[in-house]
Amino acid sequence: MFYPFLAYRPFLWLLLAVNIGGTAYGYYWYEGQLKDTPPIFLAFVPDSPTASLFFVFVLIAFLLKKNWPLVEALAIVTLFKYGIWAVVMNLLVLVVTGDLGWTGWMLVASHFAMAVQGLLYAPFYRIKLWHLVAAAIWTLHNDVIDYVFFMMPRYEVLYLYTKEIGYFTFWLSIAAIFIAWYFCVRHGRREYTLQAG
Repeated sequence: MFYPFLAYRPFLWLLLAVNIGGTAYGYYWYEGQLKDTPPIFLAFVPDSPTASLFFVFVLIAFLLKKNWPLVEALAIVTLFKYGIWAVVMNLLVLVVTGDLGWTGWMLVASHFAMAVQGLLYAPFYRIKLWHLVAAAIWTLHNDVIDYVFFMMPRYEVLYLYTKEIGYFTFWLSIAAIFIAWYFCVRHGRREYTLQAG
């Protein structure tokens, strides 16, 4: 099994560095939109970098040989949701425009990796139902901010499909919440620990 490798401290440090870099780039990518965003909505606009920021704190906790379950719940739900969302949106841009470019393919690869890393560490999380409920409220509230108050990411020509994307995003949120429940809460199992090493 590769789970002992995931708990290997040098690998955790490497993953932390990669996620810090990706998070910083993600907030930079949203810079223009954030300048136009009312302050009350600022926390809910940069979706992907906030998801990876949650995972940064998960990794910091692991390196401290601790678990922060609420942050773990926020991380697994949002990493899967926004990781898959960005993959689908970039592929939709490709379908609509016939071109994606190297930046788009980089976003596909990096966001798919986001979703995968959140799931890979599921056996190490210590999430209880109330943690998942709190993460679900955050995530669904974010959908309301995005598609009722129109704070969704500005993305190429996709504004033409806002209603359809909003509908897809809601059900992707439900899928992400269910996946987190299935892998982290359903049996209440604690399969692996990062306390050693």
